[in-house]
Amino acid sequence: MAPETAAGPVVSMQSIDVAFGGVHAVRDVSIDLFAGEVVALLGHNGAGKSTLVAILAGATRRDSGTILIDGKEATIDSPRSARDAGIETIFQNLALADNLDAASNLFLGRERRVAGLFRNRKLMKAEAAEVLQRINPRFKNLDDACRNLSGGQRQSIAIARAVYFNARVIIFDEPTAALGPAESKLFQELVLRLKAEGVAILIISHDIHEVFELADKLVVMADGRVVGRLNTHEATKQQVLSMIILGGAGDAETPAAESLVKSLL
Repeated sequence: MAPETAAGPVVSMQSIDVAFGGVHAVRDVSIDLFAGEVVALLGHNGAGKSTLVAILAGATRRDSGTILIDGKEATIDSPRSARDAGIETIFQNLALADNLDAASNLFLGRERRVAGLFRNRKLMKAEAAEVLQRINPRFKNLDDACRNLSGGQRQSIAIARAVYFNARVIIFDEPTAALGPAESKLFQELVLRLKAEGVAILIISHDIHEVFELADKLVVMADGRVVGRLNTHEATKQQVLSMIILGGAGDAETPAAESLVKSLL
């Protein structure tokens, strides 16, 4: 498990609150992300997970609360400001252009240019090949349009893009939802490699088994609030599922609830 060092968290979200009309999507949520640590964010659909992540990604503005980067208050009000702060988000749809190849997607919107004018295609391809080799040594389809690639290959491009631009925090939204067993295993290997390199990682996932394999800490949300924080090595899957299902305490309160939890394991 990654230690919480005296350096403090890379990112600290404090008392985050946001409402859409009369619906309170996130209520007074705080979460810390440390270098070299994996945090899993869990909860039912509508629990507030995606909204919280969208705030950190700069895609949604908070109504109140503070975001600190290395202990200093930061203004995260757009995807660009999030990227400038070293925060990259890999959404479930991966945000890739299907008609473009790996290098074009990796540098999309941030192309390498000659004299500030002309795209340096040769340099971009060489640098894309280098970072993709680091992320996924089996990736060989540099010239193929993304529409022709597998889910794992597409995900490798999205992760390579984050790594190339020196992300200090990477957020994954349901990263293995569209992957087969072999590609899910590759993703787990990538996460452990990024963790070893000191990247802070936040994962939204419905896969309880996956997060117990990868995460150092678990944060459970329900109805926009945090209802549980656990160190993974001290928690059980039944305890976490109880929190998700019951929206609170980590013990099944009735025989029926306990039976439901066990059926999901």
